[in-house]
Amino acid sequence: MQKRRLGRTGLEISVLGYGAGAVGGLMTKGAAADQDRALARALELGINYIDTAALYGNGASERTLGRIFKGRKRDDVILGTKFRLKTADRSRVSDYVAQSMDESLQRLGLDYVDLFQLHNPLVAKDADDHMDVEIALNEVVPALHKLQKAGKTRFIGFSGTGEPASILKAVDSKAFDTVQVVYNALNPSAGGPMPKGAPGLDYGRLLDRAKAADMGTIVIRALAGGALAGTEARHPLAMQQVDPIGSAPNFAADVARARQLEPLIKDGTAGSLVELAQRFVIAHPAVTTMLVGYSTLDQLEEAAKAVAKGPLPAAALAKIAA
Repeated sequence: MQKRRLGRTGLEISVLGYGAGAVGGLMTKGAAADQDRALARALELGINYIDTAALYGNGASERTLGRIFKGRKRDDVILGTKFRLKTADRSRVSDYVAQSMDESLQRLGLDYVDLFQLHNPLVAKDADDHMDVEIALNEVVPALHKLQKAGKTRFIGFSGTGEPASILKAVDSKAFDTVQVVYNALNPSAGGPMPKGAPGLDYGRLLDRAKAADMGTIVIRALAGGALAGTEARHPLAMQQVDPIGSAPNFAADVARARQLEPLIKDGTAGSLVELAQRFVIAHPAVTTMLVGYSTLDQLEEAAKAVAKGPLPAAALAKIAA
């Protein structure tokens, strides 16, 4: 498994990460034996970055990982989790961030994590879980620095969702070590120009901005919540209703757009839409790792095989752009 440098952290992490979220559902709703097998296989394949959050299954994902890692060394694993603040928490940001850290560590059964990330979408006007970027920079970041000094997290990051201008402001501040980036074949604007007439948000070449700030980049929504499989059908463990992030107005519209890429499968550019989508993401040189959420062990195997084929060549990227 290829490894890439996670920005200024200096960590070398696998280009394919393990997304332990609720969209795939295996780590929040799957059978314990299946969870154990999948994570063990991920490590065998060379995947060394695991991404979770307190929000995933209301703590279920963190508890699952805590059960699996109990009593074993994790020298070969880099673990990141996330926290989210509501409006009621704005009056005690520092205390809430510290409390969130302790609760996550308790569920994980650990005394530190490698990466602790702000999970709120960043915006210009504060509203519920959509956080004013100024609060993030002026209040959340100092609270995270306290946790670093206490040895509870090695590095700090944020989830690059919300309003592009606010996300870019957080990146340009260089206050965080990493950023999670919405980047896929349906909305490639974090890595290049926004396709003319395409729906969704223009992320303004976020990947290049992050690279300039020497930040690690963790790609989320690589499959547009599953739409880039080209079907609206969902695995029973998967989240049954998935709202798009930064792409089409609804999931069905994303699926319809994904199907427009099917001629590239027929001409042999890739073996499937999923493979095409995954190799598209890792083709960008500013991408450190790509998270995929899994419902089954087979999906993990398929993702690893896709990544093993390497990034799409320039000719294939040109076809997608066209």
